[in-house]
Amino acid sequence: MAIGTAPPPVFLGGLARRLVADKLISEAQAREAQQRAVKESMPFVSALIAAKALSAQKIAEVASLEFGAPLMDISAIEIDPAVAREVSDKVLRKVHALPLYKRGKKTFVAVSDPTNLQALDEIKFATGNMTEAVLVEEDKLVKAIEAAIQAGESQRMDLGDSDLENLEVEGGEADANVDVSKADADDAPIVRYVNKVLVDAINIGASDVHFEPYEKTYRIRYRKDGELKTIATPPQAMAGRLAARVKVMSRLDLAERRVPQDGRIKLYISKTKAIDFRVSTCPTLFGEKICCRILDPSSAQLGIDALGYEPEQKDAYMKSLAQPQGMILVTGPTGSGKTVSLYTGLNILNTDDINISTAEDPAEINLPGVNQVNVNPRVGLTFAAALKAFLRQDPDVIMVGEIRDLETAEIAIKAAQTGHLVLSTLHTNDAPQTVVRLMNMGVPGYNIASTLSLIIAQRLARKLCSQCKREASIPRAELLRQGFKEAELDEPGFKIFEAAGCDQCDNSGYKGRTGIYQVMPFSTEMGRIIMEGGSALEIAEQAEREGIADLRASALRKVRQGAIDLLQANACTVGD
Repeated sequence: MAIGTAPPPVFLGGLARRLVADKLISEAQAREAQQRAVKESMPFVSALIAAKALSAQKIAEVASLEFGAPLMDISAIEIDPAVAREVSDKVLRKVHALPLYKRGKKTFVAVSDPTNLQALDEIKFATGNMTEAVLVEEDKLVKAIEAAIQAGESQRMDLGDSDLENLEVEGGEADANVDVSKADADDAPIVRYVNKVLVDAINIGASDVHFEPYEKTYRIRYRKDGELKTIATPPQAMAGRLAARVKVMSRLDLAERRVPQDGRIKLYISKTKAIDFRVSTCPTLFGEKICCRILDPSSAQLGIDALGYEPEQKDAYMKSLAQPQGMILVTGPTGSGKTVSLYTGLNILNTDDINISTAEDPAEINLPGVNQVNVNPRVGLTFAAALKAFLRQDPDVIMVGEIRDLETAEIAIKAAQTGHLVLSTLHTNDAPQTVVRLMNMGVPGYNIASTLSLIIAQRLARKLCSQCKREASIPRAELLRQGFKEAELDEPGFKIFEAAGCDQCDNSGYKGRTGIYQVMPFSTEMGRIIMEGGSALEIAEQAEREGIADLRASALRKVRQGAIDLLQANACTVGD
């Protein structure tokens, strides 16, 4: 939508129309709540309550009378946990509804908006039962959904000491016949302790676990939503035993403490659930520092809508994925979500009629239907060697974990020129600099211009907690200095928010992360600039003329939407 233009009219239907007809809210309030619900991916009822237009109790009473749905107090209903667990946590959050109990072949579902037919349909599909809506108050429904999810997680992951000691562990290659779960049986307390650290990390949604030895202290830290936090400080005397246990689990060389090593752990939480860890050791002054990256296969299944792309950015990515050939590059620093962006694209392309091969160091996400190769330079299996092999395997789509050298770049470009779609990553600050980086590697400009179809530069920012975020009061002059435009500040309803803190977000003010993107289709004019030896600055100026938002503009857009605050925008994009 162009800056300064009015938003498209919003059709008032269902509950919104009833509330306006009863003169409980104005038409303007209804439209504003619907627009906010769309922008922030939240239910209409939640948006209405967040705007303090109407209480949850009043909305429930009106909805019950209008649509004939029974109104119940969910806090007084005995929820059947087995029924709630028939639906995944992801679906519960998505549809904003909660299965309560069954009667024969019918499942009764708590909703705060009886016009939310999608919720009933999705739960019907998940359970295989007919569904019937039970109307409840919005604020009580939110608490009940979170309680059901936490209870399910607790039941799945609440392991006693004996369970922790006997968790099944697989290290290294899955087909290696070594039982590492019993390799350290004579040190049962250390086995239990390390297993508990790893299981707790999974429980809280951490992305990494750090084991760090110092001269007189030892600490264990989790990274959650991009932030590191110390969770334990065991005695320094345990440093060697903790490192040895993790190395045993990941099948690394216990005797080798002088050079870094890389390994992998598969931790079986139950007979049907296993979590993978990528393990990296690094020798330091006072012992081996170990980092365990938690690999979440479900992240590739979230879908492109969950990653935070703006509508026009999503359309550009999907259009490039639909091309039969060309090259898509994703850039950004380590930990910015490049792998998830690539695998989300691969998941879209992963159909029976497409042959997909990937070369990675190492493969982080297991995706059935995709032929994944771990590169191993020690035996000659480099990215370039894997790419050469792929070209003899009748591929349609090729994914290269990273373009690190000219040989890999040349083979990738050759593949893109001969009828293959190639996806890969580079480490650059933004999309225009990616092109210059390829040229600095030695790739001719005409090859770049003829193969490159899309560049995505990205960052990850911490999302504001939707339950406690509050409106921020920042002077107009400072907002202009930060990069907002006069027209944006003058838009009706312009607000920005800041972190507050509540029980839902551990008093941090943030919960989850969202992507900030610069999605740059490589146009004919950009190709001409490259052919003439142009710079990254000239490409950036052309991108601006073509209406492509840079990372800073995308971050400020997320601030206007209320998804992040200015602090996170500056942390991710200052200098970009």
